[in-house]
Amino acid sequence: MRAKLFCVKKTAPGVVSLIFFVFRFGIVVGNRVKYRKKGILTGIERMNEVFPIALGILIPFIGTTLGAGCTFFVKNEISPVVQKGLLGFASGVMVAASVWSLLIPAMEMSSGMGRLAFVPAVVGLAGGMLFLLLLDHLIPHLHMGSEEPEGPKSHLARTTMLVLAVTLHNIPEGMAVGVVFAGILIGGVSISMAAAFALSIGIAIQNFPEGAIIALPLRSNGASRTRAFSMGVLSGLVEPIGAFVTVLLADVIVPVLPYLLSLAAGAMLYVVVEELIPESAAGEHSDMGTLGFAVGFMLMMVLDVALG
Repeated sequence: MRAKLFCVKKTAPGVVSLIFFVFRFGIVVGNRVKYRKKGILTGIERMNEVFPIALGILIPFIGTTLGAGCTFFVKNEISPVVQKGLLGFASGVMVAASVWSLLIPAMEMSSGMGRLAFVPAVVGLAGGMLFLLLLDHLIPHLHMGSEEPEGPKSHLARTTMLVLAVTLHNIPEGMAVGVVFAGILIGGVSISMAAAFALSIGIAIQNFPEGAIIALPLRSNGASRTRAFSMGVLSGLVEPIGAFVTVLLADVIVPVLPYLLSLAAGAMLYVVVEELIPESAAGEHSDMGTLGFAVGFMLMMVLDVALG
């Protein structure tokens, strides 16, 4: 018990510091955009406008952090049956989010193009898949349960390449959240704050098992609880960073927002088809992956329709 408390005390300050840093950065970015659009606002008004956006961007990262925190309370690695169910669940959430939260809004924003309203969605979708395909070949990484690393040859440790594999498919999730909230920050787009939070919550829900899936095997392979937790958190760090960089460029990206929404969807779908579904269907208990997919898809669909 004392060891667990020591690990939590040792790692908690770093996580808290990161959250406060990201939050303050979000306020600075939001103030810059709002000043230019609306003039000088009072401190309370600025906080009321920017706080929900900063919180929404942080929610997926909090999900990953909580999942990685399971290493302090769970002794053994997740069983293959549960792991396949969680991978299927993550796949379902990401597919539903790609359709309802990204592709459909992208086509709605392009309705002025008439019968060609599908063009931004198709171009962005293809671009997102090609972008992840490129990263897949440029970054050395190792998928969970695999013995052979992918990408260029390197001398990186297995744990590092495992984290890089998870980081790779966190990139499109950070892009998706950042693009949606950037559109809200600027205004003039058909995305509501509730719909944006539905996307963030959905990604956070699927990030929780993702954080556990990366941290618990590291712990089972001999890593300390602190190291396993830190590596799990590190794998999700790219999401808030990518989202805040996107918000920083909000005024630049809004004219091409439909393309960027579709690009994020394409990147997420690439991860699902290339990694998550094959891993959930490999070997025994593949039906658990299918059931997990159905639950994840339905949950994200309900979140988007109910909140959006």
